[in-house]
Amino acid sequence: MKRSVLSVSRTAGRLTSARRVLPSFLIVGAQRCGTTSLYRALAQHPLLLKPVLHKGVHYFDIAYDRGPDWYRAHFPLTVGAALVRRRYGGRPLAFESSPYYLFHPLAGERIARDLPGVKLVVLVRDPVERAFSAHAHELARGFETEPSFEYAVELECARLAGAEEFLRAHPHAVHHSHRHHAYLARGRYAEQLDRLEPLFGRERILVVDSHRFFAHPQAVYEEVLDFLGVPPMGYPLFERYNGRPRPRPLPESLRQALMDHFEVYDTQLVRWLGGDPSWR
Repeated sequence: MKRSVLSVSRTAGRLTSARRVLPSFLIVGAQRCGTTSLYRALAQHPLLLKPVLHKGVHYFDIAYDRGPDWYRAHFPLTVGAALVRRRYGGRPLAFESSPYYLFHPLAGERIARDLPGVKLVVLVRDPVERAFSAHAHELARGFETEPSFEYAVELECARLAGAEEFLRAHPHAVHHSHRHHAYLARGRYAEQLDRLEPLFGRERILVVDSHRFFAHPQAVYEEVLDFLGVPPMGYPLFERYNGRPRPRPLPESLRQALMDHFEVYDTQLVRWLGGDPSWR
């Protein structure tokens, strides 16, 4: 029934795509860094318009072949946006959140080309915790078959070998391991941010330390609104979403080895965060 409703909604959306707004900003990642929690908080602001169907459209990574009308169909009608503007006296901004955009090698180029002027919000977290959380997440969803996190990390290089080259050579393909098994690679945030900077400029990318967001949600929420040029209108209910219990603790020896691995990449984050990452 849910699939039928979504299909009907998408068909109706395509038919009215020319009369729909496009997003002014995107939450592009990183996966397992609190993107859903920030999305839910922002979606409570009356001037911020979430997608009509669901949080993550995943157009610029795995559905780009469906075309711009399909993408636009996910967003509110311009007449609805006009009513919001009239009611609240400010310019409404549409947005979505797809955390694979940050890591996909073609997503940034596509976004820059199709959404000129769009702003990007990126959340980052302790990359060791992110990797451990991602493994539990993929295992629970059935996309990972290796129950040992340590062994999955050992397999990563082989699994991802040639993945970016494959995706560039086959721009509408999906690489399973690139999407679901990049435990360490996704945590090398500075590499991904450096790829986006020439496309968007530093001023259109906001990087948020998710540990700080969860510790001081109101202050970070205000910073995000300021970056977007949207006035505060009260505060939402701040909650954590998509938490997942760990099957077992992370061995301290493995944690330290991974912290050492990420040290140079975390150092490169300083210029994006304006200081040391909280986990350092």
